[in-house]
Amino acid sequence: MQEMTVTAKIQICPDDAEKELLCQTMKAYQKACNFVSEHIFRTHNLKQMSLNQELYYNLREKYGLRSQMAQSVIKTVIARYKTILENQKKWIKANFKRPQFDLVWNRDYSLNENLFSVNTLHGRIRVSYFSKGMEQYFRDNYKFGTAKLVSRKGKYFLYIPVTSEVQESELADICNVIGIDRGINFVIATYDSSHKSGFVSGRIIKQKRAKYKKVRQQLQQRKTKSARKRLKKIGQRENRWMQDINHCITKALTEQNPKHTLFVLEDLIGIRQATEKIRLKDRYISVSWSFYDLEQKLIYKAKKHQCSVIKVNPAYTSQTCPVCGHTEKANRNKKIHLFCCKNCGYQSNDDRIGAMNLYRMGIEYLVPDTVTTE
Repeated sequence: MQEMTVTAKIQICPDDAEKELLCQTMKAYQKACNFVSEHIFRTHNLKQMSLNQELYYNLREKYGLRSQMAQSVIKTVIARYKTILENQKKWIKANFKRPQFDLVWNRDYSLNENLFSVNTLHGRIRVSYFSKGMEQYFRDNYKFGTAKLVSRKGKYFLYIPVTSEVQESELADICNVIGIDRGINFVIATYDSSHKSGFVSGRIIKQKRAKYKKVRQQLQQRKTKSARKRLKKIGQRENRWMQDINHCITKALTEQNPKHTLFVLEDLIGIRQATEKIRLKDRYISVSWSFYDLEQKLIYKAKKHQCSVIKVNPAYTSQTCPVCGHTEKANRNKKIHLFCCKNCGYQSNDDRIGAMNLYRMGIEYLVPDTVTTE
């Protein structure tokens, strides 16, 4: 058995008085986070015990926080700085711009099928919420983790990590292998154990993203406050749209294939550095394409359906002939997306060739030293 964690998003429905209490609590939490952030940035101290001793009583007296809230503030800021240091490799001051509230399960909040109970600066309140889709988390014995409460345009949303145990797929149980080549002209190209290929075209996506890019360029030239707000909204809308596309693709991959399927992906770490060789006008498309989001969605959906995902070295997957094994750069014509082996003459779409080679690498992963041919 292995654990799988997903994030459930629900909208709560407080009345005006409850909104005021939540707003006060979230603003106090935000101010407390910035206070702790200032201290950590000055001292470079990320040890929770010593920070507790130095700041705990100040947080409670200055911002009126309850005991668990003060502890959560320190943990939240420490986590933010660790992320900054891991990604940026240097100390950059963390700023908490939006009101928020990190809630510890069974201390700051609890949840049943009808009500959401949350602690505030002035006591606990119980609020109704939109429960559609949440039934499974109570029925299937999920474990709730530390949630985040945020406010957007007067509406309140709760993000809850929920964890459950799922049956792990053993290599001996694998009954199907699918090579998945990710790209731009085709979002994915697949090749499976039945020797069938599948494609998801990226043409409409490219066209729509080009429209978004053109609108952003026009707004950036205006340099007004309203234009900046509009830019932010467009960026958020585009992100939601791309995430929905990735969700639909990965859902289809996992639900239309049997349990114990092995999905083989290219390991695209370092792809941003590779874009330096691409023409500047085409670089935006390659850099901003949501390959990682698709990968993460496929991994957690595969776990849910008792499937597995592996990542392999992508070197030469679109230049190697899947029939004779001959590898040569000239095999692939990128302009017309055609693969033609200079040794045996085998021809096909270059993305399909990538998927076929990934499928072959998946077979070799299951049975080492095994070579498959068309």
